[in-house]
Amino acid sequence: MAKVYRRGAARRDLIVHYAYLAEHAGETMADRFLTLAEATFNDLAEAPRKGSLVATRQPMLSGLRRWPVREFENVLIFYLPRDAGISVVRVLHGARDWWGLLGLDQ
Repeated sequence: MAKVYRRGAARRDLIVHYAYLAEHAGETMADRFLTLAEATFNDLAEAPRKGSLVATRQPMLSGLRRWPVREFENVLIFYLPRDAGISVVRVLHGARDWWGLLGLDQ
């Protein structure tokens, strides 16, 4: 079974999204978001090349890909494929300056 590794920043991102949704849409929606985010992580771990490649000049982020959270199309998962799954780097809203938050050149 493929593994999902979550970097610290990705774990913090999930908490921020959960808190926002709980406050503005209710705990049921926030719980649904976490469930679907985890399901999307697992799907990506099984097919790590599924996401769109993100161009970067940073060697540490070479191969970075993005894919939306299922049913939350504006929330993007940024991840790196690994031999045994994926490493989730960040989980960011698409309207944010994710280029800047990831430290990428546009």
